[in-house]
Amino acid sequence: MKFVKDIYRNLTNNVGEGEFMGEMNTASISANELLLIMASISVLGVVGGWIGEKIKIPDVVIYLLCGVAFGPAILNVVNIDAFPIVNELILTFGSAFILYEGGREVKLKVLNEVKVSVGLLASLGVFITAGIVGISAYFIFSLPISTSILLGAIVASTDPASLIPVFRKVPIRNKLKQTIISESAFNDAFGAILFTSVLAGITLTEKIGLAHTTLQLIFMILIGVLVGTGIALIGIALSSDKKFGIFYEYAPIISVIIVIFAYEVSERFGGSGYMSVFIAGLVYGNKKRFGLWVPDESYVSGIHFRENIATIARMSIFIVLGSHLDINSLLKYGMNSFIIALILMLIARPIVVIICTAFDKRAAWTKNEKLFMMWVRETGVIPAALSGIVVSMEVPGYEIISATVFMTIVVTLIVQASTTNIVAKKLDVLEK
Repeated sequence: MKFVKDIYRNLTNNVGEGEFMGEMNTASISANELLLIMASISVLGVVGGWIGEKIKIPDVVIYLLCGVAFGPAILNVVNIDAFPIVNELILTFGSAFILYEGGREVKLKVLNEVKVSVGLLASLGVFITAGIVGISAYFIFSLPISTSILLGAIVASTDPASLIPVFRKVPIRNKLKQTIISESAFNDAFGAILFTSVLAGITLTEKIGLAHTTLQLIFMILIGVLVGTGIALIGIALSSDKKFGIFYEYAPIISVIIVIFAYEVSERFGGSGYMSVFIAGLVYGNKKRFGLWVPDESYVSGIHFRENIATIARMSIFIVLGSHLDINSLLKYGMNSFIIALILMLIARPIVVIICTAFDKRAAWTKNEKLFMMWVRETGVIPAALSGIVVSMEVPGYEIISATVFMTIVVTLIVQASTTNIVAKKLDVLEK
């Protein structure tokens, strides 16, 4: 994110030469140790995923707990703080690739039927959630209002990386499923943009006005949409079964290239990298509408390849987030963080669903469908990545933000993701 990179630059410019050399000496750890840390993360991810499957708990919860147990707080086996570039790479590329995968799950035909609900849930819903959580944090933690809104912006988005695996096992009605997945993918982008704007207002010495922030938001979205669409179409064309699809054998690898270029090109032009990768995934997932198709063999191999990359990204992000957690902060702010999680689940989400679905007469949502949408709003990958950025930058109040994000992720995943099938049966929203 361009704002975040500017903030990093401003912070490093304020560090004296002696301090900088001291930090360089501290960070001069061998490449072998980095490889060992990455291998440890992979082992923890594999074992954690296996444990989660056996005890029927979402794997990301196990990843978080593994990160805490094996991080600096306890065993100090996984300590990525000495490698800030690797830390940023895991958080940035990992979250971008998962957003891309979320975009591929969305079908334009279904999206067109519920576009009003999705648009409002993903945009207005994010701002309402950030406002309710932010105001609550302001009174509960006595944080500055800007820091409170930053916390609200981080936890405002839901998580396609957690929702999609759940919906593959639970046969929810297609319209309802596509709406929730689309919302989770779109609101990740809006949440990331809101987060970037608020963070810039907190850390940059030059304050940014409301009008400038609004224009910047619109500009970032437009650039993200244009860049994501253009790069995805080029990638699909070159890997399609048409005569110009000369790289069709490399279709799986081209998916990774699309993510990298969509994110970076959009950021270079001042757009939203997160919006760009989601739109790229949306275009790629609906390539038939553009008269393009990938050969069957490449298509099947691409699915397995992307699933593996997404799995590695998820385990790495959550293990790294867990390793950043300060146990003392969690013990100190745990009860208040739990209250914030309950406000997010039981107050903010119902209000958002009631307001945002009221204007969509075409979708004709039933009472049970609305209740199901109120319940399914897991917090996950993008909030984890954004929290990691705040911690690594040591933004004032980062201990509270880290503890609260950790608590909301654990509570929403354990309580909501684990009960999705039960709630769907009770509300009779399963596909017949």
